[in-house]
Amino acid sequence: MANNEFKWKHFAPEVILWCLRWYGSTPMSYANLSDMLQERGISVNRSTIYRWFIEYAPVLRKKLRRYQFIRADTSWQLDET
Repeated sequence: MANNEFKWKHFAPEVILWCLRWYGSTPMSYANLSDMLQERGISVNRSTIYRWFIEYAPVLRKKLRRYQFIRADTSWQLDET
């Protein structure tokens, strides 16, 4: 994601993307993510993580959609020799 999408945010883009990735790929709650970041020295409220997810999940979905499917018009050939 471009840095201009994170303009005027208090936290670094890496922190926001870590939270989005962890929440999307693991069965963690916002409170668990907040506690995990607190252990790493980053104080983030769970409602802030929720707002990040609401704001950036649709953007990430659009950007990652092209990697989800293999294009049907590409063909693969294998020759036995």
